[in-house]
Amino acid sequence: MSAFGFDTTTDDVLEGLDLTGTRAVITGVSTGLGLESARSLSAHGASVAGVVRNLDKARDALEEAGAQGVELYEADLASLASVRAFTDRFVSEGHDRIDLLIANAGIMACPQATTNDGFEMQFGTNHLGHFVLVNRLVPLMVDGNPARIVVLSSAGHRFGEVDLEDPGFERTAYDEWVAYGRAKTANALFAVELDRRLLDRGVRAASVHPGGIITELGRHLTEESVAALLENRGARELEWKTVPQGAATSLWAGVVADPDEVGGRYCEDCAVAPVIDDPEESPGVMRYATSPEVARDLWTLSEEMVGESFDL
Repeated sequence: MSAFGFDTTTDDVLEGLDLTGTRAVITGVSTGLGLESARSLSAHGASVAGVVRNLDKARDALEEAGAQGVELYEADLASLASVRAFTDRFVSEGHDRIDLLIANAGIMACPQATTNDGFEMQFGTNHLGHFVLVNRLVPLMVDGNPARIVVLSSAGHRFGEVDLEDPGFERTAYDEWVAYGRAKTANALFAVELDRRLLDRGVRAASVHPGGIITELGRHLTEESVAALLENRGARELEWKTVPQGAATSLWAGVVADPDEVGGRYCEDCAVAPVIDDPEESPGVMRYATSPEVARDLWTLSEEMVGESFDL
């Protein structure tokens, strides 16, 4: 049985490991979990490429955190043109492989808005932006296999199943927490289908719930949205984690865990979470966020929405 759990930190997970030669790509390294993942991986010898919206902010944050040698690239997940420009640049610069890709960046419970491409903001940023970014980099992971992909989901997936008929809330009244739940469910399902498609090519994918952590992810929260979370969504009172504790499961799933154990699975507290049917249970992932059939349908819809096909 693993000695890791709720209180495990990133340094606990990577203790004693020399990751020299490991090449990682992480989205959202200018703050919070992405910043800590980049710091810890680079401290253990990994070469890290960070993908951020604001280069200056990321440089300052990485310097303050003591992260050495993190190479930065600019991309906005709310713009597919920006994502494609980044992936084109990354490939053109001659990178020949990626060993670990952490799809970390995201937004939470924002007011209703759309991305540059007209998608509902949370689904478009958290899922579709990463859908394009990850898939465009997959060939570098296949070429350098074995490799792993970690997609940040959340216990917030319990707030909503993906709606394949109305992903943009065009026929449904917008609710910031339902939208967040749909996006985080999509993240979990993305990992399910990624793993199915890539496991025979030496690439495994998993999704992760980091826990409750106070980071900039909550920048859109208001007193009203927090009240709605606690009172109307059946959310339990959170037991908060530190940022190093929150980032630990991403590194556990991406570096330490048996790939056959975590492949296609949803992980939390440095362990594979059980599948549950009651959102009040803890820990666990709702059954609808693990469905292979829905994962395949979501993949098809996502390709249609972004206008790009990814078939190895």
